Amino acid sequence: MISKLLIAWLLMALCVSVHAMGMTVALRMLNQMIVRISAPFWFSTWMLIRIAGWAILLHLVEIAFWAVFYDWKNAVPDLTTALYFSAVTYTTTGYGDVVLPGQWRLVGGVEALTGIIMCGWSAAFFFAVVGQMNQKPRRI
Repeated sequence: MISKLLIAWLLMALCVSVHAMGMTVALRMLNQMIVRISAPFWFSTWMLIRIAGWAILLHLVEIAFWAVFYDWKNAVPDLTTALYFSAVTYTTTGYGDVVLPGQWRLVGGVEALTGIIMCGWSAAFFFAVVGQMNQKPRRI
């Protein structure tokens, strides 16, 4: 059981690293495009669409890491099923139509916890961006 927790921890650490790098890239991009409430509606909307798309791409990469692991360990029949299971687990949708063998179920639980944290991080980032956009420009 300890070895499975270590594996899950390593996958979680990989997801946090990917997310940290991805959010840093997004933040650097945003720092170049300071948008305030006075910005045109479509410019602001397009920027939010790009941020949402970027966050989803990061989540898909993280889901793929878990899926490749499950496929590598033959915990699911094939990579397509692994991707499906991982997406359903990471997003905590949890349909239950695909389940891991008993020895890997704890890893699946850690994936769900990781997904909650990563999705929360993305939501917080998105909220922070919207908050910045709605601030009035300061006069110096």
